[in-house]
Amino acid sequence: MRFEDLLLEIGGFGRFQILILFILCLPRINLPMHFLLHNFLAATPSHHCAIPHQEAFVNLTTEEVLLISIPREPDGTFRSCEMFSQPQFHLLLNSSLQPENDSIIQHCQHGWVYDHSQFTSTISTQWDLVCEQRGLNQATATFFFIGVTMGAVVFGYLSDRFGRKAMLLLSLVCSVVFGMLSAASVSYSMLAIMRTLTGVALSGVSLIVLPLGMEWVDIQHRTFSGILTSIFWSVGNMLLAMVAYLVREWHWLLVAVTGPCLLSIVCLWWVPESARWLIANGKVKQAHRHLLRCARMNGRKNFAVSPEVRNGRSRHVFFLSHKKSGESYSYISLFRTPVLRKISLCSGAVWFGVAFSYYGMSMNLTGFGLNMYLSQFVFGIIEIPAKMIMYVVVNRVGRRQSQAWALILTGLCIGANVIIPKPFTSLRSVIAIMGKGFSEAAFTTVFLYTSELYPTVLRQNGMGYTSFVARLGGALAPLVFLLDEVWRSLPEVTYCGVAVCCGSVAFLLPETLNVRLPEGIEDIE
Repeated sequence: MRFEDLLLEIGGFGRFQILILFILCLPRINLPMHFLLHNFLAATPSHHCAIPHQEAFVNLTTEEVLLISIPREPDGTFRSCEMFSQPQFHLLLNSSLQPENDSIIQHCQHGWVYDHSQFTSTISTQWDLVCEQRGLNQATATFFFIGVTMGAVVFGYLSDRFGRKAMLLLSLVCSVVFGMLSAASVSYSMLAIMRTLTGVALSGVSLIVLPLGMEWVDIQHRTFSGILTSIFWSVGNMLLAMVAYLVREWHWLLVAVTGPCLLSIVCLWWVPESARWLIANGKVKQAHRHLLRCARMNGRKNFAVSPEVRNGRSRHVFFLSHKKSGESYSYISLFRTPVLRKISLCSGAVWFGVAFSYYGMSMNLTGFGLNMYLSQFVFGIIEIPAKMIMYVVVNRVGRRQSQAWALILTGLCIGANVIIPKPFTSLRSVIAIMGKGFSEAAFTTVFLYTSELYPTVLRQNGMGYTSFVARLGGALAPLVFLLDEVWRSLPEVTYCGVAVCCGSVAFLLPETLNVRLPEGIEDIE
């Protein structure tokens, strides 16, 4: 007897499963509030070199002091990172005569003055992470995703070894601790370390929530469950825009996005361990206790468990269990057999492309002509219809085609904005929003698709490995923006090329539409 047959007896999608899914959606809301927090935490407002006071400036206005102290860009704006070595008083007579001698221009010597009209403070203004230190500002997001990458390996293994629920609770508790310590950071080094550890902790939440919910749901409702859980990521996206709009000080912003983890910890009390995992690991008594609870909540009162089954002596229990006594699985198991090896290599490439392009678009809020808060909110809203459409598409067209084309179209939209001239702001915004929709469709599909590709005994290891590769993409995505110093459009061209190539790899994966979740490696091979 397979686990799906048991689900039919106890109710594969009833009140029990709905309760679990909604509780698991709470931490899902919190994820984008941290994963995309860099947009606001490290935002760089307009700035210019600080000008030391001089007696000659007494009768000059602020605008005139800037005019004689700071060179201008061709568009007339003041440069952010340079100043004149000596005041150029002749510019008061004719400001259009910008000095052509670069020897009188130097880097900022006395710090910077920031525009605080939009942000009270960010980590950029706190520690002057601008100009020569701009790389450190972008690296803050990279440190976070390095933490998420490490967490994917750690929690992928631990949740297969010690259970989904225990590791989810541990990751939530650690998220609260390190999130609050991040808010209390007194130096850039402390913040970088705390954000890295926060990433490690939140990786467990990202990794465990979907499989834990999916393992309680029957085949017919698997897609719906995956899409429902994913929609709450978009809700978190929109909430981040609203929270960031209301909280303009970076310390309190970190507190505001970390606090909801406490609610998730409390609500986790009502979520049971995965019965599928318990049976696969020989913990039959615990599994049947949860199965009985599920049957009662779903109104299946006729479901009964014999004493032999409760004690683990029934023959059909061993049909359910695909984990042989003393046998353990690790990440190496993902590459030992040919079919599983191909799945692991291809899904890793797809995950890298999905994350790389998604975070590349999500962290470029000011590049499409919209207000950054509005961009964040619109990017969150557009994800919801994208998920709804994918719910229909993945069930009609299949997982493989949906995954491939969603990612390829993401790349094409990014590439289109390289070609469209900057003055066409409205058209660029529409293409960007479409690209964001395709990007989210690809992300939604890849979570669902991957959880169906791997067997129960290796599912969390598989999710851990693919999440590890995805977070490498997420870690590299912010650094690619620094390539604009080589060529202004090089970051977009890079995102486009990677998305199209990795989307094409998805065609090599097997289709999982209406296929039972594999329990053991032999089911895959």
